[in-house]
Amino acid sequence: MKRAIFLSVLIAVGCPATAPKAQTLKAVKDRGSLICGVSQGLPGFSNPDDKGKWTGFDVDFCRAIAAAVLNDATKVKFTPLSAKDRFEPLKIGEIDVLSRNTTWTLSRDVAYGNFAGVTYYDGQGFMVRKALKVNSALELNGASICTQTGTTTELNLADYFRANNMKYEVIAFGTADETVKAYESGRCDAFTTDVSQLYAEKLKLTNANDHVILPEIISKEPLGPLVRHGDDQWFDIVKWTHFAMLNAEELGISSKTVDEALKSNQPEIKRLLGVEGNFGEQLGLGRDWVVRIVKQVGNYGEVFDRNVGVGSNLGISRGLNRLWTKGGIQYAPPVR
Repeated sequence: MKRAIFLSVLIAVGCPATAPKAQTLKAVKDRGSLICGVSQGLPGFSNPDDKGKWTGFDVDFCRAIAAAVLNDATKVKFTPLSAKDRFEPLKIGEIDVLSRNTTWTLSRDVAYGNFAGVTYYDGQGFMVRKALKVNSALELNGASICTQTGTTTELNLADYFRANNMKYEVIAFGTADETVKAYESGRCDAFTTDVSQLYAEKLKLTNANDHVILPEIISKEPLGPLVRHGDDQWFDIVKWTHFAMLNAEELGISSKTVDEALKSNQPEIKRLLGVEGNFGEQLGLGRDWVVRIVKQVGNYGEVFDRNVGVGSNLGISRGLNRLWTKGGIQYAPPVR
């Protein structure tokens, strides 16, 4: 009896027994666009051209969300954010999703939001001038290392050199561009960051062929999109956008074959493309949400290849980002 009275008082004074559910999906639909936090310019991942058009792996992921939610992959507004300042805009609601080559760690997961998956498996490496004749990171004892603040690289760097009983000098900068310019000008012997970023930043160097990326990978850097805590529906939508793109590639469904795939009798394909079941409706989307994604943006493999893989200037091997059926570790739960 006392419990019932207490709950009634809570409701009467406007304090519900459970926290109110955030409605990012409704906000995006009402606004008519998705607001996506990206880097300040990283070729292959999120980079604007001279006309302000954004392209890249992380950019395409945001376009895939827009295709699923708004049926228009172009309805995205991109907000460039530095590594140091990328999390606060998400927490206070200035962006709907952070898709900015961000490493999933325990502290970030707890403090800043929910990681919706690993879209790119990466690791930290080193780039040096060929003239140094260094073939291994283990030969960098006493070297000066350029890196960027606000990232996981400084701790990884300290761990690696301490574990190998080597000395080093760290020279840190606030932005990626400052870091690259310092390295190119000779202020440090080596430049360290995620290997994918090393490939991207190498393209900015005046004489890219004069530099080499060393073979050592010194950390795990699972990169993925981040959403706010407290909105399970939006978390599910962003998470399953990634899974849908992986499942589409695994089932052989691409932007060129999706119309033909709609005629398939294969149960997995029929469920994925909304021919059978109400899986899109369970997410708060339409039945054809995956068709929208694949037709307008592509499957995971298409997005990887054109932005960072064999079809791009970066030419990065799929490596761990191959499908699990192809020797990699990209693996999506089934739609059923």
